[in-house]
Amino acid sequence: MLATERENEKTETTTKTTKVNPWFIALTVTLATFMELLDTSIANVSLPHIAGGLGASNDEVTWVLTSYLVSNAVVLPLSAWLSTVFGRKNYYMACVGLFTLASLCCGLAPNMESLIFFRVVQGIGGGGLAPVEQAILVDTFPAAKRAAAFGLYSMAIVTAPAIGPPLGGWITDSFSWRWVFLINIPIGLLSLFLSYKLVKDPPQFLEERARAKGQKIDVLGIILIALGFGALEVVLDRGQRLDWLQSDFICWTLGVALTALVVAVIWELRHKNPVVDLRLLANRNFALANCFYFIFGFVLFSSTLLIPQLLESLYNYSATDAGLVLGPGALVIVALAPFVVKTVARVGAQRYLFIGFTILAFSMWHYSHFDLTVDYAAYAQARALQGLGLACLFVPMSQVAYSYLPKDKNNKASSLTNLFRNQGGSFGIAFVTTLLERRTQFHRTALTEHLDPGAIGLTERLSDYQHQLQNFGYSLSDSTNLAVAMLDKTVNQQASTQSFLDCFVVLGCLAIVGTVLTLLIKAPPKTAEAPAGH
Repeated sequence: MLATERENEKTETTTKTTKVNPWFIALTVTLATFMELLDTSIANVSLPHIAGGLGASNDEVTWVLTSYLVSNAVVLPLSAWLSTVFGRKNYYMACVGLFTLASLCCGLAPNMESLIFFRVVQGIGGGGLAPVEQAILVDTFPAAKRAAAFGLYSMAIVTAPAIGPPLGGWITDSFSWRWVFLINIPIGLLSLFLSYKLVKDPPQFLEERARAKGQKIDVLGIILIALGFGALEVVLDRGQRLDWLQSDFICWTLGVALTALVVAVIWELRHKNPVVDLRLLANRNFALANCFYFIFGFVLFSSTLLIPQLLESLYNYSATDAGLVLGPGALVIVALAPFVVKTVARVGAQRYLFIGFTILAFSMWHYSHFDLTVDYAAYAQARALQGLGLACLFVPMSQVAYSYLPKDKNNKASSLTNLFRNQGGSFGIAFVTTLLERRTQFHRTALTEHLDPGAIGLTERLSDYQHQLQNFGYSLSDSTNLAVAMLDKTVNQQASTQSFLDCFVVLGCLAIVGTVLTLLIKAPPKTAEAPAGH
């Protein structure tokens, strides 16, 4: 209790010393968060246009996404160490500047090779943003007001991936795919200016940095972590395209990833000054919070991928219209975030997490009962229900994560929480992409096996197709062949629909795991959850 009071006093002293309203700092870092997360999804719908504009194949153009994710995954776990070495403000501004400059270069790239290179640079800049921003929020706000800051931050976390696809589609259709990257420049410059004026390194961070000076650099840890997470991201992103373990490239890359990460864990646990402090996971609440972040990222990013893909492939929605279905979920989160902030102290982080994961599981179960007759309103309402569950999660997860951590561990803790959230998203996207294809094959085989050529229903359906086609002027022979093709299309549609529904069932089961894990949370100190008064 005394430690928490001293923490609040230090944070309030820091805020008074800087003479900056902490909410200006929160808005500044949230702006950069929104920019970086927007960029992870905005380019997806533009890939065919990029391929056409630069004369690349469909397989080559996917490296525009993979290269960003790989470099992002490499930098993410190293960001705490890098910010300690260079200073948090200096490192943060360098990341914003590098991301902005790389965005300009991506927009002006003359060929595919240079675009992929600049996307790697952009990922290096983007990978350092989220962990440092989260640490800045923790150190800027006292524990009593921290929930409100993370409420604002959560809006960017959830809204940006939802806005990305429709915005990217509109920009590409209305202007050019190059503006998907160039749009970052004014946002990045504004964020850079505000960061220079407002962000300061707090005293406790300066003390931590002073203690770190002269300590031996964990070179082997840096190499192992960079190699392990870089290789793992390649496996997750390229695995399905190359048929996973049927590909020698995937087998070797997975072997490198697992070997490097296992050795890295052993090395980091034994090192006196590890680049990634895995000992923090010995704290029960922090370990549980990272599990919650992983599930949160898994369900959020995979469902954000599934829903537009489902609507575009089976309902013939345009990319923009499919993306707009995600809008109600984001609006619910924006509307409810202030309410969660005000009530989390009274309701309790554990109860909110239990409620949030339960609603999230129910929303996935709700999706799994849809069919091809469902309209836009039903999907929008289901997404809003999902948003209700997500709105109950982010702020309480942050409360639980930092509830028992010493103040000087915030910097290293933020790297781990963001790593788990991002890896959850990467695993989720890879998992549902694979499951979707495998279950489609399974359901098509099952449906085909149950098609009895002598069945009355099947005969009537083929006859109806034939009569419709003959009414349009087709001959008996052509109408027969086309009727069989139409029936085959119907089977494919049904198989694809069932595979999407299977994916939602699995996501619902994972959310239930989150619900069960909430029962293991240790109640945070009362002072850490005091109402955000004053």
